[in-house]
Amino acid sequence: MKPYNLLLVEDEEIQRAEMKITLEEEGYKVEDSENATGAIDIIRNKTINVVITDYNLPNKDGLELFSDIRALNPEIPVIFITAYGTIDKAVSVMKAGAFDYLSKPINTEELLVIIERACAHHALISENIRLRKELKERYTAKGVVSASSKIQDVMNLASRVAPSKASVLIRGESGVGKEIIARVIHYASPRKEAPFVAFNVAALSPTLIESELFGHQKGAFTGADRAHQGRFVQAHTGTLFIDEIGDIPIELQTKFLRVLQENIVEPLGSSKAIPIDIRVIAATNKDIEAMIKKGLFREDLYYRLNVVTIYIPPLRERKEDILPLTDLFIKKYASENKKEVKGFTREAFDTIMKYNFPGNVRELENMIERAVVLGRGTHIILEDLPPNIFAPIEEETEQTSEELDSQVEKLEKHLILTALRKAGGNQSQAARLLKVTERKLRYKLKKYKIS
Repeated sequence: MKPYNLLLVEDEEIQRAEMKITLEEEGYKVEDSENATGAIDIIRNKTINVVITDYNLPNKDGLELFSDIRALNPEIPVIFITAYGTIDKAVSVMKAGAFDYLSKPINTEELLVIIERACAHHALISENIRLRKELKERYTAKGVVSASSKIQDVMNLASRVAPSKASVLIRGESGVGKEIIARVIHYASPRKEAPFVAFNVAALSPTLIESELFGHQKGAFTGADRAHQGRFVQAHTGTLFIDEIGDIPIELQTKFLRVLQENIVEPLGSSKAIPIDIRVIAATNKDIEAMIKKGLFREDLYYRLNVVTIYIPPLRERKEDILPLTDLFIKKYASENKKEVKGFTREAFDTIMKYNFPGNVRELENMIERAVVLGRGTHIILEDLPPNIFAPIEEETEQTSEELDSQVEKLEKHLILTALRKAGGNQSQAARLLKVTERKLRYKLKKYKIS
C-alpha cells in the first residue's frame, strides 16, 4: 500500500469506478466524488495528497473547484482531465497553478506517471514545510540552549530588534554562534516566511565575492557561461546574513554601500539595476574600528551596518552554558551514530569545565561528536577527549599568573592613592596608613608613576 491518499472527482459513474479500481490496484488509497461539493467536503475532513478531477462537473467547472481547493490547502497538487483537450482549457488550468492535465480518452500509463510525480512533489513540499517549522521552533528564544544570564541578555536584545528593519552587527569570537542569533532575529521578524540567505565572505577568494554577492550576466567574465543570481537577489523580501564582514575587500565596499542605501543591485556585466527589499545582518570577529583607522574599512559602511550591535560573549565567560550544550550535543550525535551515550564521567566533565575553549561552542560541539564516535561505553571518559584539551595547562597557568599580577597591581595602586588622599599627600603619613616603610612606598610610587 502506497502512503498517499488520492481524491478522484468524476461525474461519470462507470469511468469513476474504473479509474478508482485501477488506482487502488497500484496501491493508492482512493476517495471519490461525483461533484465539486462532495470533493470539498472530503478535503475538509480527510488527508488528501493529490486530486485528480474532470474539468467539466455538474455544479462547478474545474477552475472554480481548483480555486476552492487552493483556499483550503494550496499545497495539494491538482491534475485535470478534460474531454475536449482544447488548448484554451489546458492553458487556463496550468496558468491557475494546476500540476498537470490529461485529455480523454485517458492513457492509464501516462496518468500513473503524472500521479507519481505529483505525490513526490507533495511529499517534497510537506518536508519543506516540516523543516521550516523545525527551523522556526529551533531559532526562537525557547529554542536556543543556554543557562547564562549573558545569553539571555543577547536573546532579549535580539527579540527587541527583530520586528524592525534595522541592520544588525553581531560581534564575537569565532564559533560563539553568531549565525544562530541572526536566524533568531530573522524568524522573529515579519520576514520569517521569506528566505534567510547566509554568506561567508571569508570562505571565498576576493575575485569570487563580487560575483556571489551581486550576481553576473552570461559572458560577464571568462568562464561565465550562464547567468548567476547573486545573494542579494536571492534574499529579496528576506534576510541576508553576511558572516566575516571584515574580510570584504575595500574595493567592493562602495558598491556594497550603494546597495544598502538605494536598495538596488547591479549584476556584473549588466547596466540594469534590480530593485531589492532585504534586511542585512552582518557578523565579525574583527576590530572594525581599528580597520577604519587603517583605511581597511569604510566608516560610512560601518555605520550603515552598525545600527544595532549585539555582542556574544565567548564560552569561557559563560561556563554555565557548557552543561546544557553538552546534553544537547550528546543527544544529537548519539542518535546520529546509534550510540547509547548518556553523559560524562565526573573526571571527564571536570576536565572540560577547566578548559577555556578558544574555539567556543563550535569547538565544544566538535569535541562531543568526536567523543561519541570514538567512545565505547555509555559515558564519555577522559580517553575519549581530544589531546589538546590537556596540552594548554602550562600556557593557561602562565596566563592566569599574568592576570593575577595585573589584578594585584591594580589593587596596590588603588590602596596607595586612597592612603595618599587620606594623608593629604603626605607620604610619611600614607606609609604609616599602609603599614609599609617610606622607602617601599617611594618605590611603588615610582613603579606606578604616581606623582
